[in-house]
Amino acid sequence: MGNVVKTLIADDHPLMMKGLQQVLEGHEDFEIITAENGKEALDHIRKQSPQIAILDIEMPELTGFEVAKQVHQERIPIDIIFLTMYKDESMFNKAMDVGVKGYVLKENTASEIFKCIKTVLSGKHYLSPALSDFLIKRNEKLLTPATDKDGLNLLTKTEKKVIKQVADMKTSQEIADEFNVSIKTVQNHRNNICNKLGLSGAHALLKFAVEHASKV
Repeated sequence: MGNVVKTLIADDHPLMMKGLQQVLEGHEDFEIITAENGKEALDHIRKQSPQIAILDIEMPELTGFEVAKQVHQERIPIDIIFLTMYKDESMFNKAMDVGVKGYVLKENTASEIFKCIKTVLSGKHYLSPALSDFLIKRNEKLLTPATDKDGLNLLTKTEKKVIKQVADMKTSQEIADEFNVSIKTVQNHRNNICNKLGLSGAHALLKFAVEHASKV
């Protein structure tokens, strides 16, 4: 690669971070910066201008999604790779929506993670081969005219706004503050949405919101 690449690794699992750090430090092209939470990662990105950031999705303080979103809003020139245990289609789609350039599963070998970094640095996208079906489905959805088979027409304007907030990982309290209503009102909206759409289970609404936020 020639030039030294300033690289941020952010993960709250010390073993994972140390292992990845050792892999990259074995190549003289890398200068490594580490962070143990999302807030620290964002501070390093703002102050030290790394060229690439490898972020865990689930981190204390700020999630990988929140860091990526903030970077995008501030127009900071950096390529972001998510390193995650989530083999989940809605998570993958949300990552693509916030401009992530690489999506690699933690179960992959160090050599594959290194391959992802090199691919992203060359200006291309990279995702773990195990997730190729997600990309195919995503492309098919983008090419298919939207229909309302998801039941979104059953929702009121306010309920659609709640869906968008849920997709942004907001808590019921944060949504209540945003809309200037009580937390009980927000919980009622959430219950009504679940009843109308036939959603049940702890994460069903979040999964639906992430997958459909762009349509509401």
